[in-house]
Amino acid sequence: MGKPKVLIIGGGGREYSIGYFLKEEVELFYAPGNGATAQFATNLSISDYRELAEWAHRAQIDLTIVGPEAPLVAGIVDLFKSKGLIIFGPSKGASQLEGSKGFMKRFLAKYNIPTARFVETDNYSVAADFIDQLDGKVVVKADGLCGGKGVIIPKSKEEAKEVAQKMLGGELFGEAGKRIVVEEFLEGFELSMFALCDGKNYKLFPAAQDHKRLLDGDQGPNTGGMGAYTPTPLATPQIYRKVEEQIIKPTLVGMEREGYPYTGILFLGLMVVDGNPYVLEYNVRFGDPECEELIPLVDNSLFDLFFKGATGKLEEIDLKFKNRTAVGVVCASQNYPYGKSEPSPIQIEDYSDIDGYIAFGGVSEKEGKLWATGGRVLVCVGFGNGVAEARREAYRLVEKVHFTGKKFRRDIAYQALQLERERKREREEKN
Repeated sequence: MGKPKVLIIGGGGREYSIGYFLKEEVELFYAPGNGATAQFATNLSISDYRELAEWAHRAQIDLTIVGPEAPLVAGIVDLFKSKGLIIFGPSKGASQLEGSKGFMKRFLAKYNIPTARFVETDNYSVAADFIDQLDGKVVVKADGLCGGKGVIIPKSKEEAKEVAQKMLGGELFGEAGKRIVVEEFLEGFELSMFALCDGKNYKLFPAAQDHKRLLDGDQGPNTGGMGAYTPTPLATPQIYRKVEEQIIKPTLVGMEREGYPYTGILFLGLMVVDGNPYVLEYNVRFGDPECEELIPLVDNSLFDLFFKGATGKLEEIDLKFKNRTAVGVVCASQNYPYGKSEPSPIQIEDYSDIDGYIAFGGVSEKEGKLWATGGRVLVCVGFGNGVAEARREAYRLVEKVHFTGKKFRRDIAYQALQLERERKREREEKN
């Protein structure tokens, strides 16, 4: 019997990582993939989901894994299932948790899951009244999908009102912003947590921390993510327990009651305030770049994990993780996130002495050479025993990668490093 056949939908760094660590176990196909996935898999140029489902049926694909949110929100899982195919990801109904900020906030309120106070509206005066009520300490979110960029944190009451007006008028984020959620700004620290779900059961991954802002010190505009690391020492055992009891379990129960049993990856974007986790957002897939650090730490068969998640058999798996830390630094193109960049050839020096790997995203292949084609080009991931060691390997790897206009943050995992230094000092003072 040959290897199982797996189709991965998507072509970014997240999808590259899943395939890169799956490739020894399976025969791999991507739709569409990227210039680097072609090195170990077959890239397909089928963009129509119905056509893709028919191809998967003919090719006898054993499992399809969906990476990005857009196909999930569009209902690709329902379509594949209607053809009798096994696919890992939430249904169209369940994907509303990410596809509509309004649906998400109403769901949180209905099932008493901790979140910030909010209004959901398409009326400017309702938004302005709420902004006044909270003295401008708010976050303004486009209701629809914006590729991780539809969230603005204004610096003043005036700016908050201006942003709300521009979103509702279609000037910011087009149709996706014509309905908005204005919510209370919570002061604390952010965490990313991921649960792999099969409708009833779940397996929790180590907590990660993402760095959304473009520039060091969390300055500049929000991006899709400029780097991440896992596990984070900021997540205490008490926080894990509260997340499971107050958020994940009620979410799975609530989704089942709503008629949308949740299968796939459930991402929780959390704000921790005084040790209590609040849901800022759900995503219905792995974060990018958190996926690039989490997947290599899994100490199980990845095929088994995704297959059992897709077929309601997660209770059969004892999910284990390597006792290591992973830090990922995104190398983005010159004009990211403002606009397109000129393609540039990528040069990579030998890095065989570095404990890490490169996850490729915005790349194409031309005459046997990889080219940076814009956006977040690649992620340099380093491993180590602790944050400091993994971070050192990641930045050593960054220095081995060259393309025109390469930009990256130099302070990924800074909060964890500060915390580790404080804890070390406390231990020394006790002794």
